[in-house]
Amino acid sequence: MDAPELPAHDHRVVEQLFRDYDAAASDRQRRGVVELLVREPARHAAPEEMLVHPTARKVLPDGAREVDEHRDEHPAVQKTLLALDRLEEGDRRTDELVAELRREVAEHIRVEEGVFMPRSRGAASPQDLDGLGELIGRAKKGAPTRPHPNAPDTPPALTLAAPSAAAYDRLRDRLQRRPQT
Repeated sequence: MDAPELPAHDHRVVEQLFRDYDAAASDRQRRGVVELLVREPARHAAPEEMLVHPTARKVLPDGAREVDEHRDEHPAVQKTLLALDRLEEGDRRTDELVAELRREVAEHIRVEEGVFMPRSRGAASPQDLDGLGELIGRAKKGAPTRPHPNAPDTPPALTLAAPSAAAYDRLRDRLQRRPQT
């Protein structure tokens, strides 16, 4: 998959997780889906911030402004993910936070797929998009699996912080018996 296809695939995965949450028959099942809803956007964000945003800044005519506007929704999503991550199974606030995350993700998808990615596709060559897609795919394998709203969100600081956060997250995931990636 090329650079625009990978985020779109991630979006479809998260949309399916929202449907799975709605269909869950117990608090335990809902908590399992919430853990995946926390993981998938976290794995999506770091490669986007490390690779896609710097590239878009370079190739889009008004790239710096466009990337900054696109990044504006990330802190809200990170805070919602962190709040969900901290809840226990059966917490009465789960439905409310999942609904909030659903609204935030829908807006992210609308902007990313409707504006940001089409403009990026038009500004870069197919070969560059394929190469960037490969890099994103590799970066996702080592990306953090939990939200880190206070971590740096731009290179080079992000490039240094993300591997440490990812290692810590994967240790926590194992200890808490969360889904492995």
